[in-house]
Amino acid sequence: MRNHTGHDMTAHTNHAGHGDHSTHAAPGGLSVSENGHTLEFDSTILGAGTRTVTFRVIGPDGRPVTEYVPEHEKELHLIAVRRDTSGFQHVHPVMDEKGTWSVEVALEPGDWRFFADVHPAGHDGTMTLGIDVAVAGHYEPRPLPAIDRIARIDDHTVTLDGELVAGRARELTFTVARDGEPVTDLQPYLAAYGHLVALRVGDLGHLHVHPEGTPGDGVTAPGPEITFMAVAPSDGVYRLYLDFLHDGVVRTAEFTVRTTATAPGPDAAHSHEGHHDAHAHH
Repeated sequence: MRNHTGHDMTAHTNHAGHGDHSTHAAPGGLSVSENGHTLEFDSTILGAGTRTVTFRVIGPDGRPVTEYVPEHEKELHLIAVRRDTSGFQHVHPVMDEKGTWSVEVALEPGDWRFFADVHPAGHDGTMTLGIDVAVAGHYEPRPLPAIDRIARIDDHTVTLDGELVAGRARELTFTVARDGEPVTDLQPYLAAYGHLVALRVGDLGHLHVHPEGTPGDGVTAPGPEITFMAVAPSDGVYRLYLDFLHDGVVRTAEFTVRTTATAPGPDAAHSHEGHHDAHAHH
């Protein structure tokens, strides 16, 4: 399993058990530039409605990057969300031969944050770049949804079990039901049975994780449970967005959760020192 930096989290969790190991998780998406790569939008002021956004990732040589390593079946994952955490969209743009990406998104007036998850060829691991976009029009901010462990999407219900803990790897399990019956025929989506994005309320620090197990591995069942290993970078309130595919439709279950603060254990300092360079964003 990989976190948003592209580094394998299994090594950090298995030897001590999922519930006991401390780790350092730096949030992604807080900077427009990282390791010499910069996210560049053609326009950061857009009109409301369905719009085509176009952008590039500029490499250390000052040119658009045109070669990427696919991660979870795609060369680039683009997340769009309003600053009030509403309007979440996870889309996959198309790149032309010159390195310009384009995709349609549905935008309401307000301040938006866009995140691009990419792994440029020749670079060690995935990076998450973020940029602000202003959408013109009358803006009515929405209040933060109440903390709740049950999400309802049409005739589907998703229940969250587990705690998001500051500084420690913990399991989050989502159980999917339809009309009160467990769903046992989830379909693979991005090489998994679910895709989870966590955003820290306040600055939208981005934590991007995928579930344990892989469809077709002979172990992972296609529901009703989807389990993730996640580490919160700090105590606070987070918004969770779970994408899952069922009956040919991708649905998004949204949750608001508060972390449980945990003091670093005896191995935390060692973990931090030994893995700081691998997790920190520059």
